[in-house]
Amino acid sequence: MPSRDSVRIAAIGDLHYGRSAPPGSLQPLFSQVNESADVFALCGDLTDYGLAEEMRAFVKELVPTVKIPVVAVLGNHDYESNQQDELAKILKDAGVAVLDGETTEVHGIGFAGIKGFAGGFGRRALGPWGEDIIKRFVREAVNEALKLESALARLRNDRLVALIHYAPIQATVEGEPPEIYPFLGCSRLEEPITRFPVNAVFHGHAHHGTLEGRTRNNVPVYNVSATLMREHFPDRPFGLIDLALPQQPTAERRTSDRRASSEVH
Repeated sequence: MPSRDSVRIAAIGDLHYGRSAPPGSLQPLFSQVNESADVFALCGDLTDYGLAEEMRAFVKELVPTVKIPVVAVLGNHDYESNQQDELAKILKDAGVAVLDGETTEVHGIGFAGIKGFAGGFGRRALGPWGEDIIKRFVREAVNEALKLESALARLRNDRLVALIHYAPIQATVEGEPPEIYPFLGCSRLEEPITRFPVNAVFHGHAHHGTLEGRTRNNVPVYNVSATLMREHFPDRPFGLIDLALPQQPTAERRTSDRRASSEVH
């Protein structure tokens, strides 16, 4: 357990580790994460083509270096070869908490995670109308949102963090071509975040988006795609926040603004 009064979370997504990656290429990054944070959050697209061999090589990079707890969700690239169950098992066997509608607790913080899905944002989000294939597309985003809602409802922690691969708000995909916004995330993923006292949300997928945005009820959302991290933080290419641990009596804590407790670095 961290000795200070906050937990430092490092987060990154979209590492796209492929078969051609040189052995040891992730060691500098993972070493810096291990020295900087108390928890490591991986926000999907860990592999390039979703192959078990890619994930096994990824784990060989991760395990010797990262000694802090690791929490992860998978991304769309991890689903590419229909081996996502095997990829998740490889991670779990390596001690990583893989979340797909599940939860885990680390240092008193409750983590809930999903992959998420596409569909667009706000009034322009795709609706379940017309062909059956459109209705099924929309249903996928709804089902992902329901998984996140169910996970958050099970947590009783004073500090909550959501991990998603796809973006839950438009603000953090801005910077990408507007034509592809609908494929980068969906407002339906924002709904469960607004119903629970979530302190922070991490996602990836939008490689050229915006670092930070807010949900409509002011929850901070961080885009931690690796490309974006390298562009903005070349000396520390991953997201890093301090999440304050509660110090007040429970009755007071529940009436305070819990979202004000995260500090961005």
